[in-house]
Amino acid sequence: MNTVKFDFKQFQILVIVGFCLLSSCTLETEYEKIKKRELASGKVYKDLFLGLEFEMARKQFFETCWELNQQGILINGAHELMVRYQPELPSGNPVNMFFYPRFEEEKIYYMPVEFQYQNWFPTNQETTAEKLVDDVVGLFESWYGQGFFKVEDKSGAFAMVKIDGNRLIRVYIKSLSAVRVDILDMRIKDIKDVSK
Repeated sequence: MNTVKFDFKQFQILVIVGFCLLSSCTLETEYEKIKKRELASGKVYKDLFLGLEFEMARKQFFETCWELNQQGILINGAHELMVRYQPELPSGNPVNMFFYPRFEEEKIYYMPVEFQYQNWFPTNQETTAEKLVDDVVGLFESWYGQGFFKVEDKSGAFAMVKIDGNRLIRVYIKSLSAVRVDILDMRIKDIKDVSK
């Protein structure tokens, strides 16, 4: 009668290799898990800022901006994002915030925003892009609550992200002097489809 020898080490290696192959097929980043979980929650967050919100009609957006302009809160900005606002940051540094939404079927679904310190200078250590990220996250925490987390890619570039239901907020360094923010209604499009 032939007997089969059981080699425990080979068995362990096979189990480990099998597990690695299986997990590599289904491995999701924490960011992807949070994104899926929040979107699947069915919770809907429409608030953006200054009374603007997702699903606001283009006409209503212009009317709201016109009213805020008449009050001296918003002005036209010399920037690709045409509306300028000057919010108060946690650091107290003066800042310009530029924004202009994108519309799907004449309704807001994506709000790109850019921040620049007014007193930015390359050698001023108080106005670096890294400090501006912290300031913007602090401002947004006062608007949207705590919960930002860091997402980093292989090159070391990072973004601070907050996801609430359908609303994704991503804050990242655009240049030496600017920080970009993407605020997206994920019910309409994925972030990879709207930014770049």
